[in-house]
Parts: sequence; C-alpha cells; structure tokens
Amino acid sequence: MENDDKSYLTAEASLVSNSAKGSEVGADFSPALDAAIDQALADNLVVGAVVMVARKGALIYRRAAGLLDREASTPMREDAIFRLASVTKLYVTVAAMQMVEEGKLALDDPVTKYLTYFRPRTADGEESIIRIRHLMSHTAGLTYGFLEPEGGAYRRAGVSDGIDATGITLAENVKRIASLPLSYEPGTSWGYSVASDVLGAVLEVVDGCTLPEVIRRRVTDPLTITDTTFSVVDTSRLAVPYANSPEAGQPPECMGARHQITFNGLTLNFVPDSIFDARTFPSGGGGMAGTAIDTLKLLEALRQGGGPLLKPESVERFTTNVVGELEANLAEPGWGFGLGCGICRDPAAANLPVSAGTWSWGGVYGHKWFVDPARELSVVSLTNTTLAGTLGPFPNAVRDAIYGRG
Repeated sequence: MENDDKSYLTAEASLVSNSAKGSEVGADFSPALDAAIDQALADNLVVGAVVMVARKGALIYRRAAGLLDREASTPMREDAIFRLASVTKLYVTVAAMQMVEEGKLALDDPVTKYLTYFRPRTADGEESIIRIRHLMSHTAGLTYGFLEPEGGAYRRAGVSDGIDATGITLAENVKRIASLPLSYEPGTSWGYSVASDVLGAVLEVVDGCTLPEVIRRRVTDPLTITDTTFSVVDTSRLAVPYANSPEAGQPPECMGARHQITFNGLTLNFVPDSIFDARTFPSGGGGMAGTAIDTLKLLEALRQGGGPLLKPESVERFTTNVVGELEANLAEPGWGFGLGCGICRDPAAANLPVSAGTWSWGGVYGHKWFVDPARELSVVSLTNTTLAGTLGPFPNAVRDAIYGRG
C-alpha cells in the first residue's frame, strides 16, 4: 500500500496537541539539524534517515533524508519501515508494566513462577533466583552471544540474539538460555542481555497468547499504531539495510542474506530477511519493524503521563535508575538503567547537554531515541545504517544540533 498522506496526517494529529515556541530547545534548531543530517549523508556515514522531534506535544521537526534503497535510487520517506532491533524493548517494557499495574505480574516474582524450566545456575552450580525486575533492568546474570568472546557459550548453544535466524521457537531459545551458566549473581551487576526475550516469553504465559498479540492489544492498538509490529506491513516502504564499511571513507555496504560486523572486538551476525520467515520467533529484544512516527507517538504518550497505556507512577517507575551506581549503557559514564531503558543520572559525567533523568536507548540496525522530560522533549532517529545510526558522530550530531551545542 502506498503512503496515504491523509491517513498519515491523521496519525500525526493524534500526536500533536499544542504548539511549542521559544525555549532553549525550540524550532530554531532546524537549520543545524538539517546541516548535521546533510553532513552525515555527504560523509557516507548513513544512507538514509528519518528524524522526528516533538516538544511539549507538538511535532516541531520531521525529515526524511537520503535513500530508502540506494541501489534503486529510492528516496527515503517519512513513513519508511525499519527493522527496529532493540527499539522493540520499549514496547515490551510497556506491556510488562501494564501487567504489573493489573496485578498479573509482580516485579519481585521469580521467573520460575511463569517459566518453570527457567533455572540457570551460577558458574559454581548454584541455582539463583531471577526475578522479573532483574530481566527488565538487565541485572539477571544473562548476556548476549555477541558480547562473549568468539566461540562463547551462547554461540555454542545456538542461542539467538534476536537479529539472526536460527529456526527455533521462542520457548526453545529461552530453554537454551536457561541451560547456560550465569555471568554473575542476579542483582549484583549490570549486563546487556537476552533478558528481554525471556521477558517476552513470560508475557506470553501471563496473557495466554503470542507476544505479537500481547503487544498489539496492549500497546499499538490503544495508540492507533498500525505500521509497527513483528512483521512488515508494507514491503514497499521497508528500508534496505546497510552496514558501515570496514574501510574508512568507503560507502556503507548493502547487507546480504547474512552479514557479519566486527566492532570493538565484538562480532554481530545479521540476517535481515529473517523478519519475513514464519519460523522466526518474536524476539522481545529485537524482533519488531516499524516507523519513526509510531515510536514517537509511544514516547510522547509515556512522557505525557502514560495515557492510555500506563499510570504516571508506572512511567516514573520504569524510567528511574534502578541499578544504583553500576555503570550501564554499554559502559558510558554517567548512565544508569531503569526497567527497560538507559537513564542519564549525571549529564556532566556523561558530557551531555541533556537533563538529568533523560531516558534513552537505540537499536543496532541504526537507531536512537531519547526523552528529556525536563525539557518536554522526545526525539526519534531511525536510519538504515548499522552501526553509524546508533553510535558515534551521527546520533551525537543530531542530539547536539537540537540542544544548540556546536
């Protein structure tokens, strides 16, 4: 289905409730943000991007830039669909917090209450209690295969990171995770991990349906979101995935059926077309595809108090740092972690222009989002370029342009 401008504007109107004029973060950042995006395209950092900024409930900046499909010379479009990777975690967190509100799930419940087989042990063979809050805060003692040394236990056991293709079910993947030793005693450290996939399996048990159905009923339907799900609703709008070339200055490479990236000693394996494979399990950590406007609508609903999804106290609960002084956000200083996203607890230590309490995360296919509640600001940047859209000069330039930091 081709983009229908009228329906798209209707979706936009549900986000925009008032105007935002004159502030330290205001419409006057547009030239600087345009320049940052243009420079990234000229420097071959990203192939295409959709960037949207909301301030006080108003959509004050929206731009589709570059190419949706470089080889076909197809321009990027505002309603482009991207493989969301870890942006998925936001949707799963919201569904989990709804269940907590309803009393169907408790943060201190042991995971074994819902998945009786999920009993991973520590390296010395002791069984540990992993609670729901440990899964949501990434303090469960789990990890990702790409964070282990080559040939690590997760890769040997065939555990999926959620962006590859293994042909196994969600239950089988969680059972494989349960068979492996924990990296640390739950609650004593922070480590990014497949915990969101385990959480997704828990949510299926609680609601008695598949994870895609859980997310549809609890998150996307109430916001009239139709383009973001665990499949691709319109392949003509799907952004072709690219990856930065290992050769400096070279254009990003178009990902093939399988693509491997080595970054800072880590190896990531991508199978972009797995989203079309009916055998691919719905990964709560990285399995969705969707648009920038959909994720912005979700962020704005949460920033404005949670309605119609959550109560304000639930939003505050999951967007408050719960890991103390443990360094999170992939070892960047000044960050903590809430129940599903990074929390900037010390902007000075992080050397960032954002306010304390800003919540943020991204997705390895090339995405970054953040919410600065103190400035009533929500930002979504989705690109089709791994890893430049997620880490480094491009997302930093987008953020700095918005805050007026040269």
